[in-house]
Amino acid sequence: MEIFDNDLNAEVIGFGALNVDKLYSVDKIVSKDEESFIKSATDTPGGSAANTIIGLSRLGCSTSIIGKIAEDDEGDLIEYNLAINGVYSNNLIYSETGSTGKCLGFVDSEGERCLYIDPGVNDEIKIDEINPLNIMRCKIMHYTSFVGDSFKTQIELLEKLNDQCVLSFDPGMLYVQKGFDELKPILERTNVLLINESELRLLCNNNESSLKELAVGFLDLGIETVVVKQGSKGVFAMNNHESCEVESYECEVVDTTGAGDSFNSGFLYSYLKGYDLEKSCQIGNWVASKSIEGFGMEKFPSQKDLEEFFNNLEL
Repeated sequence: MEIFDNDLNAEVIGFGALNVDKLYSVDKIVSKDEESFIKSATDTPGGSAANTIIGLSRLGCSTSIIGKIAEDDEGDLIEYNLAINGVYSNNLIYSETGSTGKCLGFVDSEGERCLYIDPGVNDEIKIDEINPLNIMRCKIMHYTSFVGDSFKTQIELLEKLNDQCVLSFDPGMLYVQKGFDELKPILERTNVLLINESELRLLCNNNESSLKELAVGFLDLGIETVVVKQGSKGVFAMNNHESCEVESYECEVVDTTGAGDSFNSGFLYSYLKGYDLEKSCQIGNWVASKSIEGFGMEKFPSQKDLEEFFNNLEL
C-alpha cells in the first residue's frame, strides 16, 4: 500500500540503492576460465540501505527510505516488501521509464559471495525529487552506496539535514574505491561510520597500522563513533570515550550477503536507545548472526526475538 502522507515521522531514513537481489546458490565461486553450476535460485528485495532500514523496522523503529524504482515487476516487489515490513513509502521516487536496480549474487556452500550490480534507475535521483520536510524530522539519516550520479545528490542533501540529525555512513567497497578525497564531504558530516576492515584499510591506504590507530584518524576528523566490522572475528569500535572488541556469535551460515547491513540495524537500534558502545556492538553482532542463517531478510529477527535475547544477555 502506497503512503502519501508527508507528515509521517520516521526515526531513521535510509538513502541508498534499491535492488532486487537475484541470488544463486552455486557449487563454488569461480575465477577466470573456470566453471561451476547453480544449485538453486531466489529473488529477494535488497540494497544495503533497504536491508538496514527493514531490519530497524522489524526491531520496532519507525523508518522510511529515499530511493527510486521503475514501473516493473522488480519495482513492485521492492515496494511490496517495504510495505509488509512497515517501512513508510513517502520518500520513494517512482520513474516512468527505465528499470529497477538488480544485484546478481552468487553464494557458495560456505556462505561466501560475489555480486554484480545493474543499477537501473537508482542512479537518476535528483535533489529536487526529495521532500525536505520529510527529512527534517528524522533522528538518523543512513547513507549507503550508489554506482553512479546519485552520490552527488547525497552530497547535496547534506546541507538540508537538521543539525541534530545523526548521519550514519556505510560506504561499502563501491564508495571506498572512490578514495578519501571524494568521500570527504560526507565523512566530515558523518557521526557514525560503519565500515568493514578491508574497506577501512583501503580507504586509508594502510595495511600496517592497528584498527585503533586508523579509527583515531577518523575521530580527529570529527566523526563521533567508528565501527569496524570484521566478519567472523567480530567487531572493533571506538568513540571519544571508549573502545571495545566484541566477538561474533556462532551460527549456521547460509548467506552472508546482508551480514553487514544487519549488523547496522542492530547497532543503530542500540544507538537510538542510548546503549553503550559494547552493548550496541553485541546487539549488532547478534542480529547479524541471526540474519545470515537464511537468504536475504528471511531470518532477520523481530522485536520479540530481540527482547528474548535481552533477557539472556549478561553484561
